[in-house]
Amino acid sequence: MFEKFGEFDSAAELNRAAAAQLAEGDEEAILMLAEENGIDREDAEDYIDGCVPELATPLMAALGKLELEKKDLEIDGILDDWLSCVIEMCRTEETMAAAVRRKGKCLRDCMAALLRYAFENKRQVSDKIIKVTRVTHNGKEEPMRGPVYLGVPNQAETKRIVRDYYIGDQA
Repeated sequence: MFEKFGEFDSAAELNRAAAAQLAEGDEEAILMLAEENGIDREDAEDYIDGCVPELATPLMAALGKLELEKKDLEIDGILDDWLSCVIEMCRTEETMAAAVRRKGKCLRDCMAALLRYAFENKRQVSDKIIKVTRVTHNGKEEPMRGPVYLGVPNQAETKRIVRDYYIGDQA
């Protein structure tokens, strides 16, 4: 990621780079800049055509970065739920969108903080639940064997961990 133009620290920095390319008349560079930063080609074309005054809003810049990181990290399952929380926080909090875009902040490290919390806060699942649970193992359905431990953070904890990672050092 960010091989050609480098990682930008903000939407404003990304927009300055796009404006410089536009001033040079290098439309192809703007399209490459947009692609490298997860900005839709159509939005880049609107910028080139003068339909919008800048390549990306802070929210677009944050969501573009998250989308690229999601693909790179092959996010799935509960990690996708955690990512959805980050996205929703970006949509509702301007400071979060700006923080996600900051240079040096990455989804990988945010997910690592959430995974650490999940591991360190795991609790044993009740045997009453385990006894009635059936799982497929080696192609055969069988009763689940315990003990089973889970530690997935709830939504409030997820938001706290995400905020601590992206914004905590700015507060």
